[in-house]
Amino acid sequence: MVSCTSHLGHSWTGPSSSPTNPPQAAKPSAEPGDDFALLDAYSKAVVSAAERVGPSVVHLEAQFADSRRGRLGPGSGSGFIFTTRGYILTNSHVVHRAKRLEVTLADGARHEAELIGDDPETDLAVVRIHGGEFKPVELGDSQKLRVGQLAIAIGHPYGFESTVTAGVISALGRSLRAGSGRLIDDVLQTDAALNPGNSGGPLVDSRGAVIGVNTAMILPAQGLCFAIAINTAKFVAGRLIRDGRVRRGRIGISVQTVPPAPGAVGDQLPHRKGGVLVVDVEPGGPADRAGLERGDVILGFDGQPVHGIDDLHRLLVEERVGIPLPIRILRRPEILTLPIIPQESLPTA
Repeated sequence: MVSCTSHLGHSWTGPSSSPTNPPQAAKPSAEPGDDFALLDAYSKAVVSAAERVGPSVVHLEAQFADSRRGRLGPGSGSGFIFTTRGYILTNSHVVHRAKRLEVTLADGARHEAELIGDDPETDLAVVRIHGGEFKPVELGDSQKLRVGQLAIAIGHPYGFESTVTAGVISALGRSLRAGSGRLIDDVLQTDAALNPGNSGGPLVDSRGAVIGVNTAMILPAQGLCFAIAINTAKFVAGRLIRDGRVRRGRIGISVQTVPPAPGAVGDQLPHRKGGVLVVDVEPGGPADRAGLERGDVILGFDGQPVHGIDDLHRLLVEERVGIPLPIRILRRPEILTLPIIPQESLPTA
């Protein structure tokens, strides 16, 4: 919001007025037209971005099996076309376990869609429609974003087509808990208003480049909305198109985060930030074969410190599946290093 400067109450303190020396009016700090020019530039940026991206934004309708009634139940959300071949990015929670998907384009054309793959761990999914070449969005670079820059959300909340809201990037590098319980890193926070049905739609910058995938809002708070950074979405989308899922590692344990242990042993914990307590070990799993036991506290994995469950999740990525790696544990009173081979985690059913 741009405010206008009031000049009421200013006084002139120069020489007394005369025909040859008239009083000089106080010079305004800004011309009134400057405010309108700024507002007009803001409006033009929003209009231009919406016109550029709008044709690629879609409405998704999903039909889910209703076990209680024995029929399909509806759900809906938004998405956007990101390749000419009809690949569409959206949220996992919009399409996960859907039995049937239908996409409505900006021009009103309706298409049956197939689910290519979804990743509940990042709340991202890719679906595809067929029938020719489609107009894709431009994908931006979320690493170049700055707090305070313009952010525009486009979607279909409550079924209202092509709804546009605008705000700013409120914060970068937030973390958000996915429905699966895993922490999603590098999340964008914005005050561009989101509503149910916006899920999966694009968050774009002033040039119309997509910088995030709208995913969540916090109710009843206002102005607390979140989007998965587009750089994360690029990686996940590539894996979903290639494999239909994102491969992650598992070591076969149930765990909980623990604070640093007291006394001399606690002094040995990295940065005194605690570790991960092994609550249970899956028989025959990677941890069991490596010799981990209930009561062990994991301090590090593959040379990286582990201060909590989320640290362990971040380290169990595709590149570490099937490779012998060192896991550092506290088994009172000793600190041990054991070799462990992560297995691939099976996708969520």
